[in-house]
Amino acid sequence: QVQRVESGGGLVQAGGSLRLSCAAPGRAFSSYSMGWFRQAPGKEREFVAGISASGSSTYYADSVKGRFTISRDTAKNTVYLQMNSLKPEDTAVYYCAPVRLATMTPVKSDDWGQGTQVTVSS
Repeated sequence: QVQRVESGGGLVQAGGSLRLSCAAPGRAFSSYSMGWFRQAPGKEREFVAGISASGSSTYYADSVKGRFTISRDTAKNTVYLQMNSLKPEDTAVYYCAPVRLATMTPVKSDDWGQGTQVTVSS
């Protein structure tokens, strides 16, 4: 199991930027592909972005392509999500989790951290 803590959310105007961080202490972190997911009020949790264990491959939901960038720093056991050109529809709680990149689904569907709230005002 990969413990992790998300941070970096906040309130931002449309067109602004935020960088989310997911700290995952422990040796297991480097073995997993990691992903960012989000859940807006009244909606299902959805895949946003994923990165392979090596960091060499990245994947994005169509809705964020060209605006969001996922990266990882293995030395710091941290995954980042740089979010630019934010839109009101990006408002959600964002979570990171180990991910199956073949299906863009979490390795454990019932294992989530506290998440970090992102609110984009129009």
